[in-house]
Amino acid sequence: MTSSTAFSTGKYTPESRYYAPTNLKLPGTTTQLINYDNLPCDDGSNPTGNGTVPLIYAFAVSCNTVYGGLGEHLGGAKLRQQANAFGMNRALRIPMLVSPSNYPPVSNPDYTAYSAIGQYNDTVTPLQEAMFAAAIANQGTLMRPYLVQKVIAPNLTPLVTAQPTVLSHAVSPAVASDVGRMMYDVVNTPYGTARDIAPLLPGIKVAAKTGTAQNGPNNTGLDDAVFTCFAPVGNPEIAVGVVVKGGGLGADASAPVAVQIIKAYMNYLNSSKR
Repeated sequence: MTSSTAFSTGKYTPESRYYAPTNLKLPGTTTQLINYDNLPCDDGSNPTGNGTVPLIYAFAVSCNTVYGGLGEHLGGAKLRQQANAFGMNRALRIPMLVSPSNYPPVSNPDYTAYSAIGQYNDTVTPLQEAMFAAAIANQGTLMRPYLVQKVIAPNLTPLVTAQPTVLSHAVSPAVASDVGRMMYDVVNTPYGTARDIAPLLPGIKVAAKTGTAQNGPNNTGLDDAVFTCFAPVGNPEIAVGVVVKGGGLGADASAPVAVQIIKAYMNYLNSSKR
């Protein structure tokens, strides 16, 4: 969502370099935003954590300080506008009511930095996670989700058939292409956070984003693991969103669940074509 906001301004591309400190000092506070294990985001040009890295690299390695700083620069109003375009802050029916995913108004630069990486008061359902990936896979157009495609009477007469309808145009096709390219690197580069799933899906290229949400104490003592993806790259058939409460890292807990869903769905498609 933060990448989409940045690219939609026309001022950034995946290759744009952005400041990548090891610790990002948040204005007006003594708090510092840090990366996982408090390490610098280093693509080979930033070993001290005082330089810049391309956004596509920061995305693939899930660099908090880059995206926190970028979100702070973009501002809460633009981020929330983009969140709304992806389906957040609205009550959906599929046809039963779905709990809304929330990106609340935020103006403080420090809170904006946290919201830009999915922290602070952001709340997101697994359905919304799938909607993020689906919109990117569909060249920026987000379709209205529904649970049941068709209801059939005992005599096999269709009673209700869901009609695909557009919910919003989340981003332009060009922005969707840029974000999709960055999601590809998350899985298909040696440094991407979800690189371990690539061998689990031979012949199927996946584009994804991992997430680790720090939501306070829970039964496991671990963070919530988040994953969103679509596949196959180039001819998308499925988008998946997974949230594992107390699962830890998104790549460790949520990504393997998505792999099994993709396997099952692609096997179904292949068998139905025979």
